[in-house]
Amino acid sequence: MCSVLDLIYNVLWFGLSNTSILRLRNSISTMFSRTTPKLLQLSIFISVYMITPILLSEITVITDPKFSSPIANVTAAVGREATLTCVVHDLGAYKVAWLRVDTQTILTIQNHVITKNKRIGITYTEKKTWQLRIKDIRETDRGFYMCQINTDPMKSQMGYLDVVVPPDILDYPTSTDMVVREGSNVTLRCAAVGSPTPTIVWRREAGENISLQDGEQVSSVEGPTFTIPKVNRLHMGAYLCIASNGVPPSVSKRVMLIVHFPPMIWVPNQLVGAVEGQKMTLECHSEAYPKSINYWTREKGDIVPQGGKYEPVLIDNAYKVVMKLSIKVVSQADFGAYKCIAKNSLGETDGTIKLYKLPSSAINLVESSEGKRRNKPRKGSNFYESNDFMDDDMESSSKRKDLMLGGNRNDDSYELSTSGMNNAPHMKQWLYSFASWLILFTIVIFPIARLQTI
Repeated sequence: MCSVLDLIYNVLWFGLSNTSILRLRNSISTMFSRTTPKLLQLSIFISVYMITPILLSEITVITDPKFSSPIANVTAAVGREATLTCVVHDLGAYKVAWLRVDTQTILTIQNHVITKNKRIGITYTEKKTWQLRIKDIRETDRGFYMCQINTDPMKSQMGYLDVVVPPDILDYPTSTDMVVREGSNVTLRCAAVGSPTPTIVWRREAGENISLQDGEQVSSVEGPTFTIPKVNRLHMGAYLCIASNGVPPSVSKRVMLIVHFPPMIWVPNQLVGAVEGQKMTLECHSEAYPKSINYWTREKGDIVPQGGKYEPVLIDNAYKVVMKLSIKVVSQADFGAYKCIAKNSLGETDGTIKLYKLPSSAINLVESSEGKRRNKPRKGSNFYESNDFMDDDMESSSKRKDLMLGGNRNDDSYELSTSGMNNAPHMKQWLYSFASWLILFTIVIFPIARLQTI
């Protein structure tokens, strides 16, 4: 009887094996076969065979698996790889599975991938750390993922996968290149997608400031729309819509704003004097878009030909044109009025310069004042716009005191004075000397002479 009890104790402490179970059965059978009737022996055998499996299950070591730490949320960019980690202690005979929460899709069980998604993979170490790997991340992979243990009740925890997407500018409704009339209102639009939502900034491509409605000058404007009220030619140029959300790379789109306006002409010097035989350059400034056709004519409308003694030059810069007409050797036939004309599809305008003759003695004054160019503003400079009335009678201009030699602010232009004006300083000096001698005579010489007479 004692040997049977010892055997049961060993089984309870060290666990059951097939050999120990057999020994237990044989011991019980031998013991009861000697002391009990056959019917009682049969009952005991049946009980032993029924109790043995139950005893085996009861003495098996029972584990209680638990998570060692929460699943860390993961942020990954589109196209990269993301890893969600689940750490379990005391897993025992239980199993770990990964699920997609929003779709209730089983992704993996233990080390087996269940889903047909080939981008999903599972790795584990020592039945402790279970890592769900998702390759080539897509925006649709964003969401919650669950790590689950098949206990009763079930144990689980969740982690979030956030997928960030670099910005992308949509072709529509983003503005394309625009052509508008000067004075109209213009709105530029830029639409971009991405995660997080991109911010949009407008800048001028060449780096110039942007003029706002209140006259303020700023380097950039933020927002998907940018409105320019009463657009003018200074607003013309390329604008950049730049979208960024902290996920590289930022993207931009170029929008060209073209402003149409009729021609305008500015004449720096309307009245120009020259001496026969001198080289002379006449100059006009023109602004127009679409670009204008520019040419020179004489008083009667004859177009000044290119070549020979005349050399017309156009210096083009965007919508601005500098028109220069060089006369290599001025002759008597060259004196008179010249017109600089600008014409485009929106209108036509012209400016007039009168070239008048100076006496040959004036050239000496020019040579004597060589290098004494004055930089004060020219009088009589004017703008001429399309359809402006222009007075062909330029004779009144001869009353100006600032008679100019040369037709260009950049040429060697000099201010001339008449001979009387030129001698005015000498006259003033002579008067000062006369007054000094008169005072000296009155105060000193005259009293001395009178004393001698007395």
